Amino acid sequence: METSKEHIPFEISAALLQTLELDIKNKNDVALQQQLSELHYADIAEILDELNLEQATYIIKLLDSETTSDVLSELEDDVREKVLQNLSVKEIAEEVKELDTDDAADLISELPPDRKQKVIAQIDDKELVADINELLEYDENSAGGLMAKELVKVYETWTVAGCLRKIRAQAENVKRVHSIYVVDKADKLIGRLSLKDLLIAKNETKIADIYIPKVDSVHVSEDDEDVARLMAKYDLEAVPVVDDQKTLLGRITIDDIVDVIIEEAEKDYQLAAGITQDVDAEDSIFALTRARLPWLFLGLIGGVGAAIIMGTFDTIIEEFPLILLFTPLIAAMAGNVGVQSSAIIVQGLANDDIKGSINTRLIKEMFLAALNGLILALFLFGFMWAWQQDFQTALAVSVSLVAVIIVAGIVGTFIPLFLHKRGIDPAIATGPFITTSNDIFGILIYFIIAKFILNI
Repeated sequence: METSKEHIPFEISAALLQTLELDIKNKNDVALQQQLSELHYADIAEILDELNLEQATYIIKLLDSETTSDVLSELEDDVREKVLQNLSVKEIAEEVKELDTDDAADLISELPPDRKQKVIAQIDDKELVADINELLEYDENSAGGLMAKELVKVYETWTVAGCLRKIRAQAENVKRVHSIYVVDKADKLIGRLSLKDLLIAKNETKIADIYIPKVDSVHVSEDDEDVARLMAKYDLEAVPVVDDQKTLLGRITIDDIVDVIIEEAEKDYQLAAGITQDVDAEDSIFALTRARLPWLFLGLIGGVGAAIIMGTFDTIIEEFPLILLFTPLIAAMAGNVGVQSSAIIVQGLANDDIKGSINTRLIKEMFLAALNGLILALFLFGFMWAWQQDFQTALAVSVSLVAVIIVAGIVGTFIPLFLHKRGIDPAIATGPFITTSNDIFGILIYFIIAKFILNI
């Protein structure tokens, strides 16, 4: 009995890169082809990301056309852009022919306008050209921008025997057959076909008698994030795309949706960290500075604002210097609680888990913050009493902590919900924005309460 081999995750080693670089330098094509033939195209793409442009281009030109096209679709955007610049129009066109229509359109869309038209002109498959041009018309963040034209569809008027013949012909151009869609004479999507029902049905049976009318679909203009949520909710491997007349236009597969989810998660993570543009570690210093500076400037303004607030309460600081020592603690707790609250709300909004009114959510957060604040305040009061035996100061700091935590929780909850209602990405509310705003509110509340309790 043959045993299956355990799959070992691919890892790039320094030795592998050194070997490849040496073979490239010596133009040892046979050795290179042998090594690369044993790797998945995604692993080859990962290797090319680690090589310089000249080396990456050399390997790209060495691979067969089918592998090259798959590798190009997996490369990092900036690397792929540079590699494409080193390929001729004819070479790019040859790779495009091997790609699914969605990947082909994505690749061509990255080319300069003049080069884009030259590449399309080199493609002799008129149907492919028409599909690519159609896909290029859609917004890249819409269902139309994600879909591929390759699919398997059957007409309700066909018999099972005729349907099987047509499916065999269609499936030649489809890498993975996730679903069989049923359409009417006007190509209007009316249902889907179970493979089991198709196989057990008699040859003369009409498709109209065995298809399943219920089928999930998305409109061609629907936002890609909404498509991702739909597919995640119903565990769909593929979803058909239709227009206003329910005409079947294409399909979106799970691999494209995974890319959307990853990109959205990366964007939200950067926004939460105060990075307003899509950048990575390899970008220029100028690009990174431009992406980071706005929120850093906001933090600077927040710090200046906090300093001005503290300056207006100089009497308290002079008479009760212990108050000043706990200012960083109050500011830090305000920022931390605000980020916690906003992070939960942003995550819930992303997963479409936030239900009910804003008022209900705010009341819940207020009680949660009050409970957490009381527990922390009791601990803080005990510490300050044991340390200084100053009842008034300990009370002022502890009461302030409760108030600050409640306000921070409410602010951290309200702002993401408010931004979401206004059509603004709520992820921008987490991180520096919430931290800075709550720092200012926290310090202001802290000194107002302290002034009241200390009778100053």
